[in-house]
Amino acid sequence: MNLRSWLFIPGDSDKKLGKADGAGADALILDLEDSVAPANKAAARQKVRAFLNQRPAERRTSQLWVRINPLDNDALIDLAAVAGGAPDGIMLPKIDGPTDVLRLSHHLEALEARDGVPAGHIRILPVATETPVAPLRLAEFASSKLPRLIGLTWGAEDLSAAIGASTNLDEKGEWALTYRFARSSMLLAAKAAGVQAIDTLYVNFRDADGLRQSCRAAAKEGFTGRIAIHPDQVTTINEAFAPSDEDVAFAKRVVAAFEAQSGAGTVGLDGKMLDIPHLKQAQQVLALHEQYQRKKG
Repeated sequence: MNLRSWLFIPGDSDKKLGKADGAGADALILDLEDSVAPANKAAARQKVRAFLNQRPAERRTSQLWVRINPLDNDALIDLAAVAGGAPDGIMLPKIDGPTDVLRLSHHLEALEARDGVPAGHIRILPVATETPVAPLRLAEFASSKLPRLIGLTWGAEDLSAAIGASTNLDEKGEWALTYRFARSSMLLAAKAAGVQAIDTLYVNFRDADGLRQSCRAAAKEGFTGRIAIHPDQVTTINEAFAPSDEDVAFAKRVVAAFEAQSGAGTVGLDGKMLDIPHLKQAQQVLALHEQYQRKKG
């Protein structure tokens, strides 16, 4: 199941937690890391666990994920506090590579057994570019056997801080070369590993048009979803990463053209020759459309 919108919710905010269910996001990320001040971490763990307990899997309108602190900084405390609430997954920040995902997997195995959570229930989404070494190890995901891995995402802010950069943008306001490299490498790594590619957040949550344009471009590149930092971004993200009416109509025509010439490896449509990769792409579009229509229902 593809998850398009991933909305951050500060784990210590009663107000934002109280409104989270109505946001319409495919996944809520209950945050214990950067949006929570150190003095509020303990209270945030309790609030997140209570939020999970009040929403058993069969009653959830969105998947519920938890962003924990880095593995070398209170991650085990976070995991011990929330695992029994059976979150759908853990977002793991500031990894150095797939070995960190494997370490987290081992922790989850033990905690699921301790808390009576079905083995393998809790999945993992790492933020795979936040340390200087992490982008250099992205290719390793292609050969890593990580059953809990559901996708990869990336971040520019922590990476720029880690390498001592004064900005992560170029003179045109676009990602600078280092961050374009990290983003493209993450996209390829996700595809090679057969998991979702989740684009990073769009900082200006008041710029709906810019977000829409950026999301549509990302979807054309192969990204399947995006991080959201404000509920107002959710609808735009969901729409941009779902097939458009035009996409669906064309996909149906492609499938029909191949069905009309059973066994053919190529068919003509609108003056162009289409082959099997076009058919597979059309089938993927229709499968995604059906998934998102079921979610609406």
